[in-house]
Amino acid sequence: MSKKVEENLIIAIDYTLTVGDEVVDSSEGREPLEFLQGAGNIILGLEREMLNMAIGESKKVTVSPAEGYGEIDNEAFMEIPTNQFPENVPVEVGTELEVKNEEGEPAYVRIDKVENNIALLNFNHPLAGKELNFDVKVISIREPSEEELAHGHVHHHHEH
Repeated sequence: MSKKVEENLIIAIDYTLTVGDEVVDSSEGREPLEFLQGAGNIILGLEREMLNMAIGESKKVTVSPAEGYGEIDNEAFMEIPTNQFPENVPVEVGTELEVKNEEGEPAYVRIDKVENNIALLNFNHPLAGKELNFDVKVISIREPSEEELAHGHVHHHHEH
């Protein structure tokens, strides 16, 4: 059993993601992040950089927007009159809303601007167009179960 990161193994990592000087996400204080290597569970650029890392190894990885959350899509904006928002939603810059996309899956939008009773919604991922800096450490590597392999992602068994 090789203790190196390779395709179709379940990898657990501790990570910190910084964008600019700001920590955006981190596994600190939580369980390590588990994913199936090679299945696209995590960002492409990070997955590729992690190949062949060993347990206990740490690495700093910089991921370009193209291999992260994509470039900013100038089409992914929509103007909506402020009176069309539900009453419980604060219509102000920075508010994040969950909407359903065409596939019926939840998507997050942010209000980027409010002017003349029109709110500008930004459908881009908050990290679109940004360079992502990951600090990762491989915590464990294991074989996936047949079910995990078939489904292409990690299954967590929660006790009730």
